[in-house]
Amino acid sequence: MEDIVENAQAALGYTAGMDEVAFKENRLVYDAVERCLERISEAAAKLGELAPVLMPDQPWRDIRALGNRLRHDYDDIGQDRLWDILQNDLPSLSAACLDALRRLRGGQCR
Repeated sequence: MEDIVENAQAALGYTAGMDEVAFKENRLVYDAVERCLERISEAAAKLGELAPVLMPDQPWRDIRALGNRLRHDYDDIGQDRLWDILQNDLPSLSAACLDALRRLRGGQCR
């Protein structure tokens, strides 16, 4: 889960202060975000069945599938989709992982 939080925060940091147009025009930032999303996908796969137990409100199947799509079907993923993930999905995923980590470290797993 630490890898998910770290990469989500990195991607959000890379794009802080950017709007969608600036994001799409900055190839370096776009590529960095894409790589962070691949790592998040891989980390989600490594969590296995623990992920939906600790954070049932996240779309784990979609998160895991995104990595394969980025690696193999990258030309079919629109820039607007990555921007949407940044704006709408990463903040809640990061928050859910942080909450789960706090519960795990505090011995408060459900």
